[in-house]
Amino acid sequence: MIDAGHTHRYRLIDPLLLRRLMARTGTGSGISVRQLAAATGVSHGTIDNLIQGRIKTARHDVAHKIAETIGVDLLILWAPTGRVTSHGKQSESAPRLKVAS
Repeated sequence: MIDAGHTHRYRLIDPLLLRRLMARTGTGSGISVRQLAAATGVSHGTIDNLIQGRIKTARHDVAHKIAETIGVDLLILWAPTGRVTSHGKQSESAPRLKVAS
């Protein structure tokens, strides 16, 4: 269960994939930017920015609503960005390696 005080974020894997899936959702019909925005409770500007690649991440609730509305599993469109620590800060899910010069 996700603590309301902590905000998990997901990274959109491929903005073009989101656009293609909007053209043909799980029901077989398309959905517009404005329709997806209304169905998910976010602004149409946010949806447009995701499709254009200007926004790369979304809160967990937004990512879930987008995937559900389009009719795909969450991990088809989104990748977790890390985990939230008990202090509410996100940490990387894996340590970063330093490359020697």
